[in-house]
Amino acid sequence: MGYRIPGLREYEARNNPWNHFDGKIQEEQEMWDEAMVVMLLEGIRDTLYMTLLSTLFGYVLGLPIGIVLTLTDQGGLRQNRAVYRIFDVIVNISRSIPFLILLILVIPLTRFLVGKSYGPTATIVPLTLAAAPFIGRMVESSLKEVPQGVIDAAVSMGAKTGTIVFKVLLSEARTSLIVGLTIVLGTILGYSAMAGVVGGGGLGDIAIRYGYYRYETGVMVVTLIVIVALVQFMQWLGMRISSRLDHRRE
Repeated sequence: MGYRIPGLREYEARNNPWNHFDGKIQEEQEMWDEAMVVMLLEGIRDTLYMTLLSTLFGYVLGLPIGIVLTLTDQGGLRQNRAVYRIFDVIVNISRSIPFLILLILVIPLTRFLVGKSYGPTATIVPLTLAAAPFIGRMVESSLKEVPQGVIDAAVSMGAKTGTIVFKVLLSEARTSLIVGLTIVLGTILGYSAMAGVVGGGGLGDIAIRYGYYRYETGVMVVTLIVIVALVQFMQWLGMRISSRLDHRRE
């Protein structure tokens, strides 16, 4: 039997590159265990929950704003320079506030309405406030695309303002409104990911906690791919619906 240096086996084990490679593979496998997959699925659920509800509430506030802007603007059915100017300034100022700053500014309001300032439900409050002025401007732009001749024809037949808004403006601008909805959904989904910085939940929260603070790049890449896929799906679905509703293609 030959003489063997004490501790040589342990030294070789520590410095064998294949051992490090196997350890890296084992870490990757542990990272994508069942708990991680469940967490990603819950993140997708929370992201869609925040995005869809915030968009719904955003339209509850933003749609009337867009209608008022359209009616009171110069040449509108209820032209009123003072009213238009007030709403125009409010919308411009609101859209100028970065979402992360807005998220912090409305924490007292969020706590008052929801009872806490973190989590998916709490994030809906700042998301709605960020979405409303953006939606208002999108609606205004869509309604102003309706040909003036169509509006004049409705007025000449004695249609009231409410009838013109719902039966003419919103009906004729439906294609543009759907396209605008698609843009809004993608924007709000991006905002919901930003909310992960302050514990807003969803995919953004997972990317921040695991991808940034724990340096698990694989998790960040996967969440990014999922977010991009969700936005692309919403874009595809919105364009399909708008093309079907576009009477100019008939």
